[in-house]
Amino acid sequence: MLSDKLNTVDYHWFLVCTKPGHETELCALIEREKGKIRNILEVYCPTHTKVYVRRGDNEQRQPFFDGYVFVLATQGALAEFLRDNDSGAYIWYNRKRTPDEKAVACIIPESQIRAFRDYNENYADKVIVLERSYTDYAFNAKMDEPNEIVRVVDGPLAGCEGYICRFHKKKGLVFRVQGIMPGSWLTVTYPNASDLHVIRLHNAEGDRLSIGTEKGRAVDLLVGILQGCGYRERTQPMLYELMEHLAADLSLEALCKYLQKQEEKALADRLAKLTTKEAELLINLARYEHDTPGYVKENWPRITFRPFLTPTSGIEMEEDKNEVELQHKDFAEIIRKVDITEEVYYPSRQEDGKTNTAYYAHIGMREEMGNLVFFANWDDFLREYFLTAGKANEKLVSGKVQKVRNEVTLTETEKLIESFRNYAPTLYKVLTEPDSAVKAVPNFKVGEELLNVFAIRSSAQEKEAAKDQLIKTCVRICKEINTTNHLAVWRRYLRTVWLHN
Repeated sequence: MLSDKLNTVDYHWFLVCTKPGHETELCALIEREKGKIRNILEVYCPTHTKVYVRRGDNEQRQPFFDGYVFVLATQGALAEFLRDNDSGAYIWYNRKRTPDEKAVACIIPESQIRAFRDYNENYADKVIVLERSYTDYAFNAKMDEPNEIVRVVDGPLAGCEGYICRFHKKKGLVFRVQGIMPGSWLTVTYPNASDLHVIRLHNAEGDRLSIGTEKGRAVDLLVGILQGCGYRERTQPMLYELMEHLAADLSLEALCKYLQKQEEKALADRLAKLTTKEAELLINLARYEHDTPGYVKENWPRITFRPFLTPTSGIEMEEDKNEVELQHKDFAEIIRKVDITEEVYYPSRQEDGKTNTAYYAHIGMREEMGNLVFFANWDDFLREYFLTAGKANEKLVSGKVQKVRNEVTLTETEKLIESFRNYAPTLYKVLTEPDSAVKAVPNFKVGEELLNVFAIRSSAQEKEAAKDQLIKTCVRICKEINTTNHLAVWRRYLRTVWLHN
Protein backbone atom coordinates (compact mmCIF):
# COMPACT_ATOMS: atom_id res chain seq x y z
CA MET A 1 0.00 0.00 0.00
CA LEU A 2 1.36 3.44 -0.89
CA SER A 3 1.50 6.11 1.79
CA ASP A 4 -0.60 9.22 1.41
CA LYS A 5 0.66 12.77 1.86
CA LEU A 6 -0.43 12.99 5.49
CA ASN A 7 1.34 9.73 6.42
CA THR A 8 -1.93 8.32 7.78
CA VAL A 9 -1.03 4.79 6.68
CA ASP A 10 2.70 4.84 7.54
CA TYR A 11 3.99 3.66 10.90
CA HIS A 12 5.54 6.41 12.99
CA TRP A 13 6.09 7.30 16.61
CA PHE A 14 3.48 9.91 17.50
CA LEU A 15 3.36 12.12 20.57
CA VAL A 16 0.02 11.80 22.35
CA CYS A 17 -1.06 14.33 24.96
CA THR A 18 -3.33 13.39 27.83
CA LYS A 19 -4.23 14.86 31.20
CA PRO A 20 -1.26 15.16 33.60
CA GLY A 21 -1.10 12.07 35.76
CA HIS A 22 -3.17 9.98 33.31
CA GLU A 23 -0.24 8.64 31.25
CA THR A 24 -0.19 5.20 32.87
CA GLU A 25 -3.95 4.88 32.49
CA LEU A 26 -3.78 5.71 28.77
CA CYS A 27 -0.88 3.30 28.24
CA ALA A 28 -2.78 0.49 29.95
CA LEU A 29 -5.82 1.20 27.77
CA ILE A 30 -3.79 1.07 24.54
CA GLU A 31 -1.94 -2.08 25.64
CA ARG A 32 -5.24 -3.76 26.48
CA GLU A 33 -6.97 -2.83 23.24
CA LYS A 34 -4.16 -2.88 20.65
CA GLY A 35 -4.51 -6.62 20.10
CA LYS A 36 -8.04 -6.00 18.84
CA ILE A 37 -7.10 -3.05 16.65
CA ARG A 38 -4.90 -3.07 13.58
CA ASN A 39 -1.98 -0.72 13.06
CA ILE A 40 -1.21 0.24 16.67
CA LEU A 41 2.04 -1.59 17.38
CA GLU A 42 3.62 -0.18 20.53
CA VAL A 43 3.13 2.34 23.30
CA TYR A 44 5.79 3.87 25.52
CA CYS A 45 5.22 5.81 28.71
CA PRO A 46 8.32 7.55 30.16
CA THR A 47 9.29 5.85 33.39
CA HIS A 48 10.59 9.02 35.04
CA THR A 49 8.21 11.95 34.96
CA LYS A 50 9.93 14.07 37.59
CA VAL A 51 13.44 15.48 37.56
CA TYR A 52 15.62 17.62 39.77
CA VAL A 53 15.68 21.26 38.71
CA ARG A 54 18.49 23.50 39.99
CA ARG A 55 17.94 27.22 40.39
CA GLY A 56 20.99 28.74 41.97
CA ASP A 57 21.86 26.53 44.93
CA ASN A 58 18.33 25.12 45.29
CA GLU A 59 17.18 21.80 43.85
CA GLN A 60 13.52 20.84 43.46
CA ARG A 61 11.71 17.87 41.95
CA GLN A 62 9.32 19.01 39.24
CA PRO A 63 7.19 17.29 36.56
CA PHE A 64 9.06 16.67 33.33
CA PHE A 65 7.11 14.36 30.98
CA ASP A 66 3.79 14.93 32.66
CA GLY A 67 0.91 14.14 30.30
CA TYR A 68 2.85 12.63 27.37
CA VAL A 69 2.79 9.15 25.83
CA PHE A 70 4.56 7.87 22.71
CA VAL A 71 2.69 5.52 20.35
CA LEU A 72 4.00 3.60 17.32
CA ALA A 73 1.08 3.40 14.91
CA THR A 74 -0.42 4.74 11.73
CA GLN A 75 -1.89 8.17 12.16
CA GLY A 76 -5.31 7.08 10.97
CA ALA A 77 -5.57 4.14 13.37
CA LEU A 78 -4.31 6.16 16.33
CA ALA A 79 -6.62 9.10 15.67
CA GLU A 80 -9.60 6.75 15.38
CA PHE A 81 -8.68 4.91 18.59
CA LEU A 82 -8.34 8.11 20.61
CA ARG A 83 -11.61 9.46 19.24
CA ASP A 84 -13.50 6.31 20.22
CA ASN A 85 -11.79 5.50 23.55
CA ASP A 86 -10.34 8.63 25.19
CA SER A 87 -11.80 12.01 24.37
CA GLY A 88 -9.25 13.74 26.62
CA ALA A 89 -6.22 12.53 24.63
CA TYR A 90 -5.06 13.84 21.27
CA ILE A 91 -2.16 13.66 18.82
CA TRP A 92 0.22 16.59 19.15
CA TYR A 93 0.64 18.69 15.99
CA ASN A 94 3.65 20.83 15.15
CA ARG A 95 3.11 24.56 15.20
CA LYS A 96 2.45 26.07 11.77
CA ARG A 97 5.19 28.45 10.63
CA THR A 98 3.09 30.21 7.97
CA PRO A 99 -0.67 30.77 7.65
CA ASP A 100 -0.79 28.70 4.46
CA GLU A 101 1.11 25.75 5.92
CA LYS A 102 -0.90 22.63 6.75
CA ALA A 103 -0.78 21.32 10.29
CA VAL A 104 1.39 18.19 10.53
CA ALA A 105 1.43 15.66 13.34
CA CYS A 106 4.57 15.58 15.48
CA ILE A 107 6.58 12.52 14.43
CA ILE A 108 9.59 11.29 16.41
CA PRO A 109 12.24 9.29 14.49
CA GLU A 110 12.89 5.74 15.68
CA SER A 111 16.55 6.52 16.44
CA GLN A 112 15.51 9.43 18.64
CA ILE A 113 12.94 7.33 20.49
CA ARG A 114 15.54 4.62 21.09
CA ALA A 115 18.04 7.13 22.46
CA PHE A 116 15.34 8.80 24.55
CA ARG A 117 14.25 5.48 26.06
CA ASP A 118 17.82 4.58 26.95
CA TYR A 119 18.33 7.98 28.52
CA ASN A 120 14.99 8.03 30.35
CA GLU A 121 15.33 4.55 31.79
CA ASN A 122 18.98 4.86 32.81
CA TYR A 123 19.75 8.50 33.53
CA ALA A 124 16.61 10.62 33.87
CA ASP A 125 16.48 10.16 37.64
CA LYS A 126 20.17 11.04 37.94
CA VAL A 127 20.36 14.29 36.00
CA ILE A 128 19.50 17.78 37.17
CA VAL A 129 17.78 20.26 34.87
CA LEU A 130 19.62 23.59 34.92
CA GLU A 131 18.06 27.01 34.79
CA ARG A 132 20.73 28.75 32.70
CA SER A 133 21.30 28.19 28.98
CA TYR A 134 23.82 25.64 27.77
CA THR A 135 26.27 28.24 26.45
CA ASP A 136 26.52 29.84 29.90
CA TYR A 137 28.55 26.84 31.03
CA ALA A 138 31.25 27.19 28.36
CA PHE A 139 33.55 29.37 30.46
CA ASN A 140 34.91 29.04 33.99
CA ALA A 141 34.97 32.58 35.33
CA LYS A 142 36.84 31.61 38.51
CA MET A 143 39.69 29.97 36.58
CA ASP A 144 39.45 32.50 33.73
CA GLU A 145 39.56 29.77 31.09
CA PRO A 146 37.13 27.66 29.03
CA ASN A 147 35.60 24.59 30.63
CA GLU A 148 36.70 21.24 29.24
CA ILE A 149 34.57 19.76 26.47
CA VAL A 150 34.12 15.98 26.41
CA ARG A 151 32.23 13.31 24.49
CA VAL A 152 30.72 10.25 26.19
CA VAL A 153 32.14 7.11 24.61
CA ASP A 154 29.66 4.40 25.61
CA GLY A 155 26.46 3.70 27.52
CA PRO A 156 23.06 5.33 26.97
CA LEU A 157 24.73 8.75 26.75
CA ALA A 158 27.20 7.60 24.06
CA GLY A 159 27.94 10.42 21.63
CA CYS A 160 26.67 13.07 24.03
CA GLU A 161 28.95 16.12 24.22
CA GLY A 162 29.13 18.70 26.97
CA TYR A 163 31.15 20.75 29.43
CA ILE A 164 32.81 19.52 32.60
CA CYS A 165 31.74 21.95 35.34
CA ARG A 166 32.06 22.01 39.11
CA PHE A 167 28.93 22.05 41.27
CA HIS A 168 29.47 22.02 45.03
CA LYS A 169 33.06 20.76 44.58
CA LYS A 170 31.94 17.85 42.38
CA LYS A 171 32.55 17.59 38.64
CA GLY A 172 29.41 17.26 36.56
CA LEU A 173 28.78 16.86 32.84
CA VAL A 174 26.59 19.66 31.49
CA PHE A 175 24.87 18.78 28.22
CA ARG A 176 21.70 19.36 26.23
CA VAL A 177 18.84 16.95 25.66
CA GLN A 178 16.20 17.47 23.04
CA GLY A 179 12.84 18.37 24.47
CA ILE A 180 9.61 16.71 23.51
CA MET A 181 8.71 19.50 21.13
CA PRO A 182 10.79 19.77 17.94
CA GLY A 183 13.51 22.37 18.26
CA SER A 184 13.27 22.57 22.05
CA TRP A 185 16.25 21.80 24.28
CA LEU A 186 16.91 21.35 27.98
CA THR A 187 20.23 22.00 29.69
CA VAL A 188 20.97 19.28 32.24
CA THR A 189 23.90 18.07 34.30
CA TYR A 190 24.90 14.55 35.22
CA PRO A 191 26.43 15.21 38.66
CA ASN A 192 29.05 12.45 38.71
CA ALA A 193 31.10 12.90 35.56
CA SER A 194 33.69 10.42 36.86
CA ASP A 195 31.11 7.64 36.37
CA LEU A 196 31.14 8.21 32.61
CA HIS A 197 33.67 7.01 30.05
CA VAL A 198 34.55 10.17 28.14
CA ILE A 199 37.21 11.58 25.84
CA ARG A 200 38.24 15.20 25.81
CA LEU A 201 37.65 17.34 22.71
CA HIS A 202 39.89 20.21 21.69
CA ASN A 203 38.06 23.52 22.04
CA ALA A 204 38.82 25.04 18.64
CA GLU A 205 37.87 28.53 19.83
CA GLY A 206 39.01 28.64 23.44
CA ASP A 207 41.87 26.22 24.02
CA ARG A 208 44.39 28.32 22.13
CA LEU A 209 44.25 30.69 25.11
CA SER A 210 44.75 28.00 27.72
CA ILE A 211 46.80 25.24 26.08
CA GLY A 212 50.23 26.52 25.12
CA THR A 213 49.73 30.18 25.99
CA GLU A 214 50.04 32.88 23.37
CA LYS A 215 53.13 34.25 25.09
CA GLY A 216 54.86 30.87 25.04
CA ARG A 217 54.10 30.42 21.36
CA ALA A 218 55.33 33.93 20.60
CA VAL A 219 58.66 33.36 22.36
CA ASP A 220 59.08 29.99 20.65
CA LEU A 221 58.36 31.61 17.28
CA LEU A 222 61.13 34.15 17.82
CA VAL A 223 63.57 31.56 19.15
CA GLY A 224 62.94 29.33 16.14
CA ILE A 225 63.51 32.21 13.73
CA LEU A 226 66.72 33.27 15.48
CA GLN A 227 68.10 29.74 15.52
CA GLY A 228 67.04 29.22 11.91
CA CYS A 229 68.95 32.37 10.97
CA GLY A 230 72.10 30.93 12.54
CA TYR A 231 72.34 32.89 15.79
CA ARG A 232 73.12 29.76 17.83
CA GLU A 233 74.72 30.95 21.13
CA ARG A 234 73.54 34.51 20.42
CA THR A 235 69.88 33.44 20.34
CA GLN A 236 69.10 34.33 23.95
CA PRO A 237 70.62 37.84 24.09
CA MET A 238 69.18 38.60 20.65
CA LEU A 239 65.73 37.51 21.85
CA TYR A 240 65.91 39.98 24.73
CA GLU A 241 67.14 42.75 22.41
CA LEU A 242 64.30 42.20 19.94
CA MET A 243 61.68 42.23 22.70
CA GLU A 244 63.04 45.43 24.22
CA HIS A 245 62.98 47.10 20.81
CA LEU A 246 59.45 45.90 20.01
CA ALA A 247 58.17 46.89 23.46
CA ALA A 248 59.48 50.42 22.91
CA ASP A 249 58.03 50.68 19.40
CA LEU A 250 55.15 48.30 18.58
CA SER A 251 55.99 48.09 14.89
CA LEU A 252 57.46 45.10 13.08
CA GLU A 253 58.17 47.31 10.10
CA ALA A 254 60.28 49.61 12.26
CA LEU A 255 62.04 46.60 13.76
CA CYS A 256 62.92 45.25 10.31
CA LYS A 257 64.34 48.64 9.27
CA TYR A 258 66.40 48.73 12.45
CA LEU A 259 67.77 45.24 11.75
CA GLN A 260 68.64 46.22 8.18
CA LYS A 261 70.70 49.12 9.52
CA GLN A 262 72.41 46.73 11.94
CA GLU A 263 73.28 44.51 8.94
CA GLU A 264 71.04 41.72 10.23
CA LYS A 265 69.52 41.26 6.77
CA ALA A 266 68.58 37.56 7.03
CA LEU A 267 66.66 38.14 10.26
CA ALA A 268 64.96 41.26 8.89
CA ASP A 269 63.88 39.39 5.75
CA ARG A 270 62.56 36.46 7.81
CA LEU A 271 60.51 38.72 10.11
CA ALA A 272 59.11 40.52 7.07
CA LYS A 273 57.62 37.20 5.89
CA LEU A 274 55.58 36.60 9.05
CA THR A 275 51.91 35.83 8.57
CA THR A 276 49.29 38.13 10.07
CA LYS A 277 48.64 35.71 12.94
CA GLU A 278 52.35 35.34 13.68
CA ALA A 279 52.79 39.11 13.67
CA GLU A 280 49.86 39.47 16.08
CA LEU A 281 51.49 36.97 18.44
CA LEU A 282 54.71 38.99 18.58
CA ILE A 283 52.96 42.34 18.95
CA ASN A 284 50.77 41.03 21.78
CA LEU A 285 53.86 39.72 23.56
CA ALA A 286 55.59 43.07 23.02
CA ARG A 287 52.60 44.89 24.52
CA TYR A 288 52.81 42.69 27.59
CA GLU A 289 56.57 43.28 27.80
CA HIS A 290 55.90 47.02 27.58
CA ASP A 291 53.41 46.84 30.47
CA THR A 292 55.53 44.35 32.45
CA PRO A 293 59.19 45.19 31.76
CA GLY A 294 61.52 42.20 32.07
CA TYR A 295 58.73 39.62 31.62
CA VAL A 296 60.54 37.66 28.89
CA LYS A 297 63.87 37.63 30.74
CA GLU A 298 62.21 36.47 33.94
CA ASN A 299 60.19 33.67 32.38
CA TRP A 300 62.72 32.48 29.79
CA PRO A 301 66.03 32.74 31.68
CA ARG A 302 67.63 29.98 29.60
CA ILE A 303 67.04 28.80 26.07
CA THR A 304 68.70 25.50 25.31
CA PHE A 305 66.38 23.41 23.21
CA ARG A 306 62.85 24.09 21.96
CA PRO A 307 59.81 22.14 23.28
CA PHE A 308 58.94 18.86 21.59
CA LEU A 309 55.90 20.05 19.58
CA THR A 310 55.58 23.59 18.25
CA PRO A 311 53.30 25.31 15.71
CA THR A 312 56.24 26.72 13.71
CA SER A 313 59.47 25.23 12.42
CA GLY A 314 61.61 28.35 12.76
CA ILE A 315 63.83 27.37 9.88
CA GLU A 316 62.30 27.48 6.41
CA MET A 317 61.81 24.08 4.76
CA GLU A 318 61.84 23.25 1.10
CA GLU A 319 58.36 22.50 -0.25
CA ASP A 320 59.02 18.83 -1.02
CA LYS A 321 60.63 18.07 2.35
CA ASN A 322 59.13 17.51 5.80
CA GLU A 323 62.36 17.38 7.79
CA VAL A 324 65.38 19.58 8.28
CA GLU A 325 68.49 19.38 10.46
CA LEU A 326 69.82 22.39 12.37
CA GLN A 327 73.29 22.28 13.86
CA HIS A 328 73.86 23.58 17.39
CA LYS A 329 77.17 23.75 19.25
CA ASP A 330 76.84 20.41 21.07
CA PHE A 331 74.08 18.61 19.18
CA ALA A 332 72.04 18.55 16.01
CA GLU A 333 68.35 19.46 16.11
CA ILE A 334 66.04 17.51 13.83
CA ILE A 335 62.82 19.34 13.00
CA ARG A 336 60.12 17.21 11.40
CA LYS A 337 56.67 18.19 10.22
CA VAL A 338 53.99 16.11 11.96
CA ASP A 339 50.31 16.18 11.00
CA ILE A 340 48.03 15.67 14.01
CA THR A 341 44.31 14.98 13.67
CA GLU A 342 42.16 16.12 16.58
CA GLU A 343 38.48 15.96 17.38
CA VAL A 344 37.44 19.55 17.96
CA TYR A 345 34.39 21.46 19.13
CA TYR A 346 33.20 24.93 18.11
CA PRO A 347 31.18 26.31 21.06
CA SER A 348 29.74 29.30 19.19
CA ARG A 349 28.28 27.01 16.50
CA GLN A 350 27.74 24.06 18.87
CA GLU A 351 29.31 21.83 16.24
CA ASP A 352 32.06 19.26 16.40
CA GLY A 353 34.39 17.92 13.76
CA LYS A 354 37.94 16.88 13.03
CA THR A 355 40.87 19.08 12.17
CA ASN A 356 44.27 18.19 10.80
CA THR A 357 47.01 20.55 11.97
CA ALA A 358 50.69 20.66 11.05
CA TYR A 359 53.06 20.80 14.01
CA TYR A 360 56.82 20.48 14.16
CA ALA A 361 58.51 17.86 16.30
CA HIS A 362 61.94 18.81 17.65
CA ILE A 363 64.39 16.11 18.69
CA GLY A 364 68.09 16.40 19.41
CA MET A 365 70.82 14.04 18.21
CA ARG A 366 74.35 13.55 19.46
CA GLU A 367 77.01 10.87 19.51
CA GLU A 368 77.72 9.05 22.74
CA MET A 369 80.13 6.13 23.16
CA GLY A 370 80.01 5.17 19.50
CA ASN A 371 76.22 5.26 19.28
CA LEU A 372 73.62 7.92 18.58
CA VAL A 373 71.29 9.31 21.22
CA PHE A 374 68.06 11.01 20.17
CA PHE A 375 66.21 13.06 22.78
CA ALA A 376 63.07 15.20 23.14
CA ASN A 377 62.68 18.11 25.56
CA TRP A 378 60.03 17.28 28.20
CA ASP A 379 61.89 19.20 30.89
CA ASP A 380 59.13 20.70 33.07
CA PHE A 381 56.75 17.77 32.62
CA LEU A 382 59.31 15.14 33.61
CA ARG A 383 60.75 17.32 36.38
CA GLU A 384 57.38 17.15 38.11
CA TYR A 385 57.19 13.41 37.51
CA PHE A 386 60.65 12.79 38.97
CA LEU A 387 59.52 14.63 42.12
CA THR A 388 56.96 11.88 42.81
CA ALA A 389 58.00 8.92 44.93
CA GLY A 390 56.84 6.00 47.05
CA LYS A 391 53.20 4.99 47.20
CA ALA A 392 52.12 8.22 45.53
CA ASN A 393 54.31 7.47 42.51
CA GLU A 394 53.09 3.89 42.40
CA LYS A 395 49.46 5.02 42.38
CA LEU A 396 50.11 7.74 39.78
CA VAL A 397 51.87 5.38 37.40
CA SER A 398 50.32 1.96 37.93
CA GLY A 399 47.07 2.49 39.85
CA LYS A 400 44.06 0.53 38.61
CA VAL A 401 40.96 0.99 40.76
CA GLN A 402 40.05 2.16 44.23
CA LYS A 403 36.96 1.65 46.34
CA VAL A 404 34.77 4.70 46.90
CA ARG A 405 32.12 4.77 49.60
CA ASN A 406 28.75 6.37 48.93
CA GLU A 407 27.70 8.01 52.18
CA VAL A 408 24.06 8.12 51.09
CA THR A 409 23.60 4.47 50.13
CA LEU A 410 26.41 3.25 52.43
CA THR A 411 27.75 1.09 49.61
CA GLU A 412 31.18 0.84 48.01
CA THR A 413 31.88 0.99 44.30
CA GLU A 414 35.07 0.70 42.30
CA LYS A 415 36.42 3.77 40.54
CA LEU A 416 39.31 4.02 38.09
CA ILE A 417 42.33 5.76 39.58
CA GLU A 418 43.67 8.79 37.70
CA SER A 419 46.85 7.01 36.69
CA PHE A 420 49.04 6.84 33.63
CA ARG A 421 48.15 3.17 33.34
CA ASN A 422 44.46 3.98 32.94
CA TYR A 423 44.60 7.17 30.90
CA ALA A 424 48.07 7.46 29.30
CA PRO A 425 49.06 3.87 28.49
CA THR A 426 51.99 4.83 26.24
CA LEU A 427 53.55 6.90 29.00
CA TYR A 428 52.90 4.06 31.45
CA LYS A 429 54.80 1.61 29.23
CA VAL A 430 57.73 3.98 28.78
CA LEU A 431 58.02 4.48 32.54
CA THR A 432 57.56 0.86 33.61
CA GLU A 433 58.63 -1.59 30.91
CA PRO A 434 62.34 -2.49 31.18
CA ASP A 435 62.55 -3.31 27.47
CA SER A 436 61.03 0.01 26.33
CA ALA A 437 63.39 1.56 23.78
CA VAL A 438 62.29 5.06 24.78
CA LYS A 439 63.35 6.03 28.31
CA ALA A 440 62.59 8.95 30.61
CA VAL A 441 66.01 10.39 31.51
CA PRO A 442 66.57 12.95 34.30
CA ASN A 443 69.35 15.56 34.18
CA PHE A 444 70.38 14.81 30.61
CA LYS A 445 73.27 17.11 29.67
CA VAL A 446 72.52 19.32 26.68
CA GLY A 447 75.30 21.83 26.15
CA GLU A 448 75.82 23.58 29.48
CA GLU A 449 72.33 22.76 30.75
CA LEU A 450 70.63 19.72 32.28
CA LEU A 451 67.23 18.76 30.87
CA ASN A 452 64.70 16.04 31.61
CA VAL A 453 64.09 14.23 28.34
CA PHE A 454 62.67 11.21 26.61
CA ALA A 455 65.57 9.52 24.85
CA ILE A 456 66.38 6.54 22.66
CA ARG A 457 69.75 5.06 21.71
CA SER A 458 70.60 3.52 18.37
CA SER A 459 73.39 2.60 16.04
CA ALA A 460 74.10 4.71 12.97
CA GLN A 461 72.46 2.03 10.83
CA GLU A 462 69.18 2.23 12.80
CA LYS A 463 69.12 6.01 12.89
CA GLU A 464 65.91 6.53 10.90
CA ALA A 465 63.95 3.88 12.82
CA ALA A 466 65.04 5.38 16.15
CA LYS A 467 63.99 8.89 15.11
CA ASP A 468 60.59 7.59 14.01
CA GLN A 469 60.06 5.65 17.21
CA LEU A 470 60.92 8.55 19.50
CA ILE A 471 58.70 11.01 17.63
CA LYS A 472 55.75 8.62 17.36
CA THR A 473 55.99 7.65 21.03
CA CYS A 474 56.08 11.27 22.19
CA VAL A 475 53.18 12.23 19.91
CA ARG A 476 51.08 9.36 21.29
CA ILE A 477 51.80 10.48 24.85
CA CYS A 478 50.79 14.04 23.96
CA LYS A 479 47.52 12.92 22.37
CA GLU A 480 46.60 10.52 25.18
CA ILE A 481 47.08 13.13 27.89
CA ASN A 482 45.41 15.86 25.87
CA THR A 483 42.27 13.85 25.05
CA THR A 484 41.45 12.56 28.53
CA ASN A 485 39.52 14.74 30.95
CA HIS A 486 41.54 13.07 33.72
CA LEU A 487 45.18 13.82 34.62
CA ALA A 488 44.36 17.55 34.67
CA VAL A 489 47.61 18.47 36.43
CA TRP A 490 49.69 16.61 33.87
CA ARG A 491 47.74 18.16 31.03
CA ARG A 492 48.76 21.54 32.45
CA TYR A 493 52.42 20.46 32.47
CA LEU A 494 51.95 19.25 28.89
CA ARG A 495 51.55 22.89 27.84
CA THR A 496 55.32 23.24 28.15
CA VAL A 497 55.83 20.29 25.79
CA TRP A 498 53.13 20.80 23.18
CA LEU A 499 52.58 24.45 22.28
CA HIS A 500 49.06 23.84 21.07
CA ASN A 501 47.93 25.90 18.09
